[in-house]
Amino acid sequence: PVQRFIRDLKRAGTGSGEAFIPLHFPAGDALQFDWSEERGVLGGVEQKIKLAHFRMCYSRKPFVIAYHGEAQEMVLDAFVQALSFFGGVPRRVIIDNPKTMEVYVSRSKDRIFHPRFLALMNHYVMEPVACTPASGWEKGQVENQVQFLRGRLFTPKPVFDDLDALNE
Repeated sequence: PVQRFIRDLKRAGTGSGEAFIPLHFPAGDALQFDWSEERGVLGGVEQKIKLAHFRMCYSRKPFVIAYHGEAQEMVLDAFVQALSFFGGVPRRVIIDNPKTMEVYVSRSKDRIFHPRFLALMNHYVMEPVACTPASGWEKGQVENQVQFLRGRLFTPKPVFDDLDALNE
């Protein structure tokens, strides 16, 4: 019976074959985070610039801050700066799987978060939610923000005196 139903659906040509999961976020529910690597000129020298991107899921309010790298102290500082900017703390933060935040992913997809990152999450009473590896659509708002900013600010390469000037 199920096979016949599926066969009839395919014959009828219903839909494109693609499935989408609608994402709805209540106010204060979630924040998405991602890193991007861009190129720019700082102090007359062309170099890599790491951007920490944050996006509140309900309001879609963005926050971006630039660093020279993605070391753990930069991750932790970026979160503190972002939460200060937003003036509040969401219930969850949706992240990738960087080693600065996560130390182990089991076959069953259980996560063990880095103790320092988990301490920051506990301090702010936020639940970290790690995406499935290579599944950018699970945090599509911040992924779109990365592409938008790359096209608007980093094409052509921007020129700034230093990171402080870029972050203003």
